[in-house]
Amino acid sequence: MKILLNIILFSLLTSGCTKKEPMYTEPTSSTPTTTPATTGDYTYLALGDSYTIGEAVKQAESFPYQLQNLLKAKGKNVANPKIIAVTGWTTDELQSAIKREALTGTYSFVTLLIGVNNQYRGYPINTYKKEFAELLQTAITFAGGDKSKVFVVSIPDWGVTPFAKNSGRNSQTISSEIDSFNAANQEITLAAGVSYTNITPASRNAATDISLIANDGLHPSGKMYAEWASALFTNVANVLK
Repeated sequence: MKILLNIILFSLLTSGCTKKEPMYTEPTSSTPTTTPATTGDYTYLALGDSYTIGEAVKQAESFPYQLQNLLKAKGKNVANPKIIAVTGWTTDELQSAIKREALTGTYSFVTLLIGVNNQYRGYPINTYKKEFAELLQTAITFAGGDKSKVFVVSIPDWGVTPFAKNSGRNSQTISSEIDSFNAANQEITLAAGVSYTNITPASRNAATDISLIANDGLHPSGKMYAEWASALFTNVANVLK
C-alpha cells in the first residue's frame, strides 16, 4: 500500500507520467508559456519539462530566469525567456508542443533539457535517442542554424531525492538509468557540435544537502537552479556579442 501511495504521489508531482490527462494542475504547469514576452537585445528559447519551468519554486528561481538575470547583470539585455515546457513531458510530448506553438523566427540562444520522464516511464532508450536527436536539430533551427547558440543541459539525478528514497524504487537503479540517458544525449550533442553542460554530478550533492531540493522533496530548489545558471552563463555570454 505504501508503494502504491508513493507512485500516485509521484504522478501528481510530475504532471502525468503516463499519456493520460495530467492530474497536477498547478498554474505554472498548465501551459507551455510562462510570462508575456518582454523586449530585449537578445531572445531566449528554453525547451524542456519540469526542470525548465522550475516546478515547485518561484518562476524567478527557475534556471532560465536566473540565467537571464546573470546575463543582464553583465550588460546582456536578454528578454524574458520563451519557455516551452510542462511538468511530466517526454521527448515526444515536447515535440508535439513545439509543433502546436508554430513558432516563427529565430532566437539569440536556445537551451534544451529533456528526458527524465522518458526514464521514469520506462521508455526505450533507442526511442529517446531518435527523438532527442530530432529535438536537438529543432533547437539548432530555432537558433538560426548556429550550433554555437544551442546549449544542452544533462538530466539531473532524481534518485538522490527524498521522494525517490520513499518511492519504493531502487535509487541506484534510477541513477544508473539516468547515466545511460545522459550518455546518449551527450554523445548526440557533441557529435552535432553543440555545447553540453553536465549538471548531473552536482545534482547528486542533494543526497547530503537538502537545501538543493524544493519543498516537494523531488524537484531542485532555487539554489540548485542557480548552480545550473552559473554553469551555463559563461558559454552563453560568449555567444551574445
